[in-house]
Amino acid sequence: MTYQVINAIVVRSDAELSAAEAHGMATAMLCTNDQAQSAEWLAELFRHAIPATDEDRSTLVHLFEETRSVLANDEFEFELLLPGDETLLGEQVEALTYWCQGFLLGVGFAHASADLSKEAIEILKDIAEFTKLDVEAEGEEDENDFMEITEYMRSAVLLLHSELNKEGKS
Repeated sequence: MTYQVINAIVVRSDAELSAAEAHGMATAMLCTNDQAQSAEWLAELFRHAIPATDEDRSTLVHLFEETRSVLANDEFEFELLLPGDETLLGEQVEALTYWCQGFLLGVGFAHASADLSKEAIEILKDIAEFTKLDVEAEGEEDENDFMEITEYMRSAVLLLHSELNKEGKS
């Protein structure tokens, strides 16, 4: 599922979010509760928006379920939904900041911070810091930093998913 397809749906619905932010929200909802339903996510996503068409809703549900699947498997295939390498680095960084904002929003919907370990709280603090990244990124050093942050995020999301869903897996 490409960033452009999801972003077009979100923009068409005037959801006031980017595709990255919407995916961050969905990911967080699934990290905090692997039984979360796509209907909850869609309701939050389109709370103040034009209702999506059936086809668009189906595409979004597919994204949600695909995200659930890759979070649950042990193959470490999870990827953040961000614009591709053909996009300017500054736009990719901006999308990453929105993804992080969406993730924090999704955690807020679903989980009380009192239930989080010190490690999980530190990860969430890191994610909050990533919402402040300089979007004026360019050059090899900034590109390397972006790659490191996205790899960190992939690992952090998988760790949070594992930790926050362990109660139900005993």
